[in-house]
Amino acid sequence: MVQLFIDLQPGRFRFLLSGSSARKLRRGQANLLPGRVHVHYMHPLTARELGDDFDLNRALAHGTLPGIHAERDPALRAADLGSYADTYLREEIQAEALVRNLGGFSRLLDLVAAASGHILNLQSLCKRAGLGYETARRYVEVLEDTLVMFRVPAWSGSDRTRLVRRGKLFLFDIGVRNALLRRPLDAPLPDERGVLLAHFVACEIHRRIGALWPEAALFHYRTRSGAEVDFVLEVGRELWGIEVKAGSRVTRSMLRGLASFASHSKRVKRRIVVFPGDRPQLVDGVEILPLGDFLAELPV
Repeated sequence: MVQLFIDLQPGRFRFLLSGSSARKLRRGQANLLPGRVHVHYMHPLTARELGDDFDLNRALAHGTLPGIHAERDPALRAADLGSYADTYLREEIQAEALVRNLGGFSRLLDLVAAASGHILNLQSLCKRAGLGYETARRYVEVLEDTLVMFRVPAWSGSDRTRLVRRGKLFLFDIGVRNALLRRPLDAPLPDERGVLLAHFVACEIHRRIGALWPEAALFHYRTRSGAEVDFVLEVGRELWGIEVKAGSRVTRSMLRGLASFASHSKRVKRRIVVFPGDRPQLVDGVEILPLGDFLAELPV
């Protein structure tokens, strides 16, 4: 019907359509009216969208799904997250006939949640979930196609022999990750704060790439000798190395990964450390930015 109106009276109507299967869209199984449709993805809320309602501790515990964030009672937020993670996620994917072994998929989903923010090791995941390699690979593919997780590929540069090639995986929302892992939802665990803060920054960047930031692409950097940078942001021809630290102080010893990354490319224009402090600094050419200052530089 939409195609009929567009063909009969081009330019007169504007249609906003939602509810299509993300997997069908990604696999090209839906009629996208070539040349006449723009696809946009509805992500959880960004810190900028939340404005004065944004609270970092709450975001690191409950995430920023609109329906969850709108609930003012913390206990109900936690209950809703648990219901979403345990029922909706698993049953929605099964309902699309994408998964036959629901028990194996559920185990894999829990393991993916535990691995969120880390380099994907599919061999380890399939062994721990009790699945064959091809089955585990297909289930991870299903999670990507249904937008439950996203992958941050490894930056390759020109010296590929010295760089790790596997990407990092991230669940699409921190609150869902915490609920799947049965983490306390009243506040983030102190020993996980670094992982959660890096996860938060990954989500903030990922949600902008595409419609808001079409010239940007997100990667991570790690050498086989262990030097690493949380994120590499490619903006046009420029490269930004981004490290995320959960402590209130940043020392020179924390900058070694950024130095290693800068030595691999002349396109590195910015080296940034994002931390939950109050005052921006410049240390050996590295920008030490409070989280709010960094987020303010991202497009809206």
